Amino acid sequence: MTDHPATPRSRRERPAKPALTREGIVTAAVEIMRAEGLQKVTMRRLAQELDTGPASLYVYLANTDELHAAVLDRLLGTVGPAPAEGTWRERLETLLTAYTVMLFEHPALARAALVARPSGKHYLRLVETVLALLAEGGIPAAQAAWGVDVLLQHATATAAEHATQDQSPDAEADWDALTRALREASPDTHPQIAALGPLLLTGTPQQRLSWSFQMLLTGITHTPTPALADEPPA
Repeated sequence: MTDHPATPRSRRERPAKPALTREGIVTAAVEIMRAEGLQKVTMRRLAQELDTGPASLYVYLANTDELHAAVLDRLLGTVGPAPAEGTWRERLETLLTAYTVMLFEHPALARAALVARPSGKHYLRLVETVLALLAEGGIPAAQAAWGVDVLLQHATATAAEHATQDQSPDAEADWDALTRALREASPDTHPQIAALGPLLLTGTPQQRLSWSFQMLLTGITHTPTPALADEPPA
């Protein structure tokens, strides 16, 4: 008995591909990042994952930078709200630390976050919460408006710096060389370094991060902005 070849299926009988949406595209991008790293999150790789052409994605996202910004915003959704207990400064520090730790967990994203400009709902929620806590602390509106940028920029830069160092094969050797140079600095040529050498290397990363946030909050509290209220925003 001769086997008959299978009858080709009509295209109408094949299951339709899910319709593209911005949410679905970003979800796929996050999955690629977790599995392959942020460097693989490109329009071409994403199109391959979604079984479509790259041109279809540009309807929803202008370029790769906007895609990375959307991925960052999605991960900002994993940063919990500020705690209900504690002073406004303690709660704000906890929130900023949580944001920094999230970036620590995604080293490539931490570096991309220095140039990515998220504008999604999770980023807006973070900014709104920071501003609310600054207002609770009695920070003048103009200082709070400029201060939120400084606080988030510092957190992002800190995560990016440590992410870069951790991935460098020479990181430990570089740190040893710096430590040795600071400890062996001559009081004749570098009297300040020689006097403060041990202090320059003290403190855990957690202690230094906490201090830096509190230092910035003190500066924001006591440093008025120039009188630019009537000028358009930069």
